[in-house]
Amino acid sequence: MSLARWVGWRAKGATPRAGFGTVTARGVEVHEGSLFDARATGELLEEGEYEIDMPCRPAKMIGLWNNFKERAAKEKLVRPDHPLYFVKTPNTYAAHSDNIVRPPGVDRVIFEGELGVVVGRPLTRASVADAKQAIFGFCCVNDVTAPTMMRADWASGFVMWTRAKGYDTFAPFGPHIATRPGNESGDLVIRTLVNGEEKQCYPVTDMFFNPEEALSAISHDMTLVPGDIVSMGTSVGAGAMVHGDTVDVVIDGVGHLRNTFVDATSA
Repeated sequence: MSLARWVGWRAKGATPRAGFGTVTARGVEVHEGSLFDARATGELLEEGEYEIDMPCRPAKMIGLWNNFKERAAKEKLVRPDHPLYFVKTPNTYAAHSDNIVRPPGVDRVIFEGELGVVVGRPLTRASVADAKQAIFGFCCVNDVTAPTMMRADWASGFVMWTRAKGYDTFAPFGPHIATRPGNESGDLVIRTLVNGEEKQCYPVTDMFFNPEEALSAISHDMTLVPGDIVSMGTSVGAGAMVHGDTVDVVIDGVGHLRNTFVDATSA
């Protein structure tokens, strides 16, 4: 169950307008100010009057690796002592319905359906309890990756996580941010479908580090600020996409993110 669904919007029509608000049965109730200190304006955008935009503009997106027990067992990995993570930069962000674009010269590109945790207030060296209180809400994330690019310069011995995960459009998220009672996430299940066929289905309860544990640990390394997203990693079933594939990341109680994968010449 979600308490509110916060969405970014772009108004259709001759006059460009954009903003954010809450999704209701009647449409989007427009708000002003900051997402984290919002005020309703009384304006309602009805269906057909807007397109969905990103629900926030994260200063950074942190992605976790090896955070699921089933995947670790399959790949013969061990539980890490501390969350293992990388950073996805703002150029990677894409909204619901935006295309994911294969970069020129890149062969294999894979989908990774994930739960995103949106930070609602600054966190520095936070306890687990404080980190849980600082969660603003949850969203769907597709942590798109070009795995062959990680080892494109393997002779150097340097694994290029940032390059492989940092191409434009490689981090679709949304379609909205769902707030949940008590910031609980233990009942959530992440599903990824490609052209309607289920490829991933795994529970949050299989995580090594749950959202508040991950946020707390990362906050001892770097300050997390409102709007930052921590994407909680993926489990088994991630796979390659081909031109024209529609990829859905579905988390009941959070949202349904859909994007289409296209080659660069078709974008």
